[in-house]
Amino acid sequence: MEIVLKVDHLGKSFKNVQILHDISFEVYKGEIMAILGPNGAGKSTTIRNIMGIMYPDHGSIKFLNQEGIPRNKIGYLPEERGLYKNVKVMDILLYLAELKDYPLKKAKERALAYFKKFDLEGKQNTSVDELSKGMGQKVQFIASILHEPELLILDEPFSGLDPVSQELFKQEIRNLAASGTAILLSSHQINLVEEMCDRIFLIHRGQKVIYGNMDDVKREYANFKCTIRGENDLNELKGLPNVQRVEQKEGSIVLYLSKDAHVAHWLRNLPETLELNELSIDRISLHEIFIDIATDRNLFKKEGMISA
Repeated sequence: MEIVLKVDHLGKSFKNVQILHDISFEVYKGEIMAILGPNGAGKSTTIRNIMGIMYPDHGSIKFLNQEGIPRNKIGYLPEERGLYKNVKVMDILLYLAELKDYPLKKAKERALAYFKKFDLEGKQNTSVDELSKGMGQKVQFIASILHEPELLILDEPFSGLDPVSQELFKQEIRNLAASGTAILLSSHQINLVEEMCDRIFLIHRGQKVIYGNMDDVKREYANFKCTIRGENDLNELKGLPNVQRVEQKEGSIVLYLSKDAHVAHWLRNLPETLELNELSIDRISLHEIFIDIATDRNLFKKEGMISA
């Protein structure tokens, strides 16, 4: 696969406090890669270095194997939205497209098409400050993709969106990736990341914790868990083979299984006296892994797992 963005051994400190420790990752053409981490992990610092808003103390950032990223090749949706408030929507979009050296006629055609797609028809002559928060979010998103960037960086793109608008954004992000755009996405909405992204880079305290293909990450780090609804004896279930940890919740018990557990065989160990209103088996979610690392609980730490 073609590497669009290559971040290599990035380091950054402020006032003798090391913020980034030797960060390295790649983003491929046509993929959606997530950069994740709790607040203060170093995500924003990494993105700002990629954008050229600040410069690393050491390391390199390459676009298609060239140092630095041409501004007209990159799209950026910042976490802190910032459009001129008293400017008409179409005017601000065309102005930003012009800054990217994008043909204005084509930019206007694409903007009108996106207005229709994002339910903004008739808003082109509306001032930005007259838009609702959700509409403003849509306009900012259009601004980041109007010039057909080869690399798109999205920082909390779903923040403040209603479920219908979230679906619109998700579909458009998938469409962009399918057309060849390399996408680096940062979000705290882990369920959406797990649903959409091809690979993840999880950072904590400025260091890499998990990096890889989503399916591989799940196989490596996300053991199976069994949720049993019914009034049962916790101690009886805790003693079952291949059970690493047990959690009791209202009306249910969750059994976290070891990596070597063969689920089909393991089910045969359940006692015949089990009160079984409902049973489900799935893998530990990316959200659970994220919380585990962010809170330093290390509940899922095991051989082969990189732990913060």
